[in-house]
Amino acid sequence: MINVTDKAKDKIVEIRQNDGFSDNHNIRVAVKGGGCSGLMYDLIFDANIQNNDEVFEDKGIKILVDKKSLLYLLGTTLDFSDGLNGKGFQFVNPNASRTCGCGESFAV
Repeated sequence: MINVTDKAKDKIVEIRQNDGFSDNHNIRVAVKGGGCSGLMYDLIFDANIQNNDEVFEDKGIKILVDKKSLLYLLGTTLDFSDGLNGKGFQFVNPNASRTCGCGESFAV
């Protein structure tokens, strides 16, 4: 399961509307190699559900995750921050043993 905070939900809805995406465009979260800690998060809008996707829904937001990425993301919460330390989506991942300073990459 991947959870979405209220702030992240509001920002996803805002971006979806402002960028002209339809309600059929879900959030796809994936894990890819890279970054200073070894693994990076990838977050995009995607209207296509693949055969190997797990689909979660929280607060009316559908989240698509491929099975490989799911191993790294179970229990993660997607949040949004617009504070002084930076603006953007943040992943609160209980599986991460360490994260980089910017929070965009992690290791398990």
